[in-house]
Amino acid sequence: MTKAKWGSLGLSVLVVVVLIVWMATGEVKVASDDAPQEPEQSEKAPTQVEVELLKAELYQPSIKLQGQVEPWQTVMVSARTEGTVEQLQVELGQHVKAGETLLTLSTDGRDSVVASWQARIRKLEADLSAARKLKTRNLVAEKEILSLESELAAARAEMTAAQLTLQHLTPVAPFEGVVNRREVDPGTLVKVGTPLLELVQVDRLKATGRVPQQTVKDVQPGQAVEVILLDDTRLAGVVSFVASAADTATRSFAVEVVVENPERKRAAGGTATLNVRLPEQKAMFISPAYLSLNDDGRPGVKYVNSNNKVVFETVKLLSISTNGAWVTGLPDEIYLITRGAGFVVAGEVVRPIDRTDKRG
Repeated sequence: MTKAKWGSLGLSVLVVVVLIVWMATGEVKVASDDAPQEPEQSEKAPTQVEVELLKAELYQPSIKLQGQVEPWQTVMVSARTEGTVEQLQVELGQHVKAGETLLTLSTDGRDSVVASWQARIRKLEADLSAARKLKTRNLVAEKEILSLESELAAARAEMTAAQLTLQHLTPVAPFEGVVNRREVDPGTLVKVGTPLLELVQVDRLKATGRVPQQTVKDVQPGQAVEVILLDDTRLAGVVSFVASAADTATRSFAVEVVVENPERKRAAGGTATLNVRLPEQKAMFISPAYLSLNDDGRPGVKYVNSNNKVVFETVKLLSISTNGAWVTGLPDEIYLITRGAGFVVAGEVVRPIDRTDKRG
C-alpha cells in the first residue's frame, strides 16, 4: 500500500472518531409534535375618554311655522238700495265705531212713500175700530172685518219695507274698525250691490299657518304663540283652531291664532313667523358635534354610566341650531363623552376623565 493511500485512510478514520465522540457527548435535538407556548400577553388597559357632567333642566320647546297675518274682520260695505252718494261721513284711515254712519245716499222721494203708508195705516186702523163697534150690534159682517184686518197687515208690511229702504240710504259700520278702502265719491250713482267702503278690524288680528302632520299632535287650542313680524315686532297670540283633516295637496293642517293688537300696528296682510309654545319638559343642551346616529339612523349620544361602561342612548331633538341642540330622552344626569367617543362602543369599559377637573 502506498503512502498516499495510508494518508486518505487515516483521515477517514479520524472523521469517524470525531463524529462518534460528538454524538456521545453533544446535545441531541428531537422534533416535537407540540407547538411552542405563546408568551403571556399583558391585559389591555381601558380606553381613556373625556367626559363632562350634564344635568337636565326645564325647557319650553316650540314649533316654528311660516304664516300670514290677517285682519280679524274684513267687510266691503255695499249699497243695499239705489241712489246717489250725497255725502261721505268718514275718511280713509279713520277709526269708526259699530253703528256709525259711513255715507248718505239721496232719498229720491222715498221719505214721502213712508209718510203715505203711515197715513194709509192710520185710516185702516180707524176703519177697523169702527167696524168692530158696529159688529157688536150686528151691523157689519165678519167678512168685512177680516178684509180690513188683511189690508191693515199689508199696509204695515209695505211701510216696514219703505222704512228699511230709508235706513239703507245711510249705511253704518257693522263693527268697530278702520276705513281701509273707498270705492265711491260724492255724486256717484250706485245700484244694489255696488261696493262703497271697506272696513277692517285690526285691534285684533288672525294669524294663519300650517302644521306638518308629524307635529300636529303637539298643537292644541289654547297654547300660547309668539307672532314675529318681518321687522322683528313681536305680538302675543293664542291658538284658536286646529283643523281636524289635512290638506290633500300639502298633507298639513290649518292653524288659526288670535292675536291681540291694541296699538293697531300695521301688520295685517303681511307674513310672520309663528312660534307655538309647547309644554315645558326636562331636556339637555348639548353641542351638535356630540350627536351620532345608530344603525337605524336615529340620533343619540354616548355617555359613561356609574360602572364606567359606555352607553348609547337615542334622543328626541326638540330644537337645534349652530350653537347647540335641546334633546330629551336621557337620564337627569349623565357624564357625556366629549372626546374619544368615536373610538369606543356601547358596553365597553373605559377610563373617564372629567374635563372639568382637567381644566382645573
